[in-house]
Amino acid sequence: MQWRKIGKIFDPRDYKLISGLNEFAQSPQALVFEDFVRVYFSTRSRDVGSSNFVSHIAFADFDKSFSTVKRVSDHTVLALGGVGSFDEHGVFPMNVLRHDGKILGYTSGVNRRTAVPVDTAIGAVVSKDQGETFQRQRVGPVLSASLHEPFLVADPFVQVFDGVFHMWYIFGLGWKRFSDQAAPDRIYKIAHATSKDGIHWAKNDGVQVVASTLGAEECQALPTVIKIGTRYHMYFCYRYADNFRTDPRRGYRIGHAVSDDLLRWERDDESVGIDKSPSGWDSQMMCYPHVFQVESRILMLYNGNEFGRHGFGLAELEL
Repeated sequence: MQWRKIGKIFDPRDYKLISGLNEFAQSPQALVFEDFVRVYFSTRSRDVGSSNFVSHIAFADFDKSFSTVKRVSDHTVLALGGVGSFDEHGVFPMNVLRHDGKILGYTSGVNRRTAVPVDTAIGAVVSKDQGETFQRQRVGPVLSASLHEPFLVADPFVQVFDGVFHMWYIFGLGWKRFSDQAAPDRIYKIAHATSKDGIHWAKNDGVQVVASTLGAEECQALPTVIKIGTRYHMYFCYRYADNFRTDPRRGYRIGHAVSDDLLRWERDDESVGIDKSPSGWDSQMMCYPHVFQVESRILMLYNGNEFGRHGFGLAELEL
């Protein structure tokens, strides 16, 4: 399998987003309509008087060839959570799917902590206006920290196979200081849960479904799953736990795993078919992949350098 890079297709600096935001278009996620494709992403503002970021959901509509941006959202897609809620300080990312005539979303809510920067949990939202805006199905999260997954439950990707909701997500093993002067860094892995209704989830507490190749402290993020032929393929990003922001050798790149039953996954990075470019916008890192199908094309949206500060790009699977 080989991916052909089409290039960067969206740079937030070229558009006026809500509240004048023009940096970060992280974790692009596609929703296919009859004559266009809507890509949801997380952008950021700063709290007044502080350096803290707040993540907001926005979207860009593309023609089906992805050659033209037809429209960019100019309104609030999903309001922030209330004071003290699990998503008070933003949503990053939001996964969207169609089911039973509805447009559903699963969010990764962010709330700040004192000793560490943030904690996260997963919420459920629904749209009543064809994906223009979303409202919470519950005030609280549908998945959060638990006995065997004690930190940072986040990065949901949901699909319905044979009438069953499947969610792949991440959970944190903990926080670690790699030097006395360094701030704590997080370590997290990919997990799996199932549901009959998309709200009440049964998870395999603490079970890591994709093996680590960089050692026990490998960080795995943002799984996305698609069926190609008779097998299921998962794409995700992974990195070292420390020095990943400044050392490109330790930053995010795309990983790959395959499965025949959605439960047992074989890590197979050798056949991932895509890697960082020698130079340019995705030469230092590749992260936050989202794989989807538009008619006969299988496509991947992803972020590049600086975690998507300056937009996202597109690649096409060559079968």
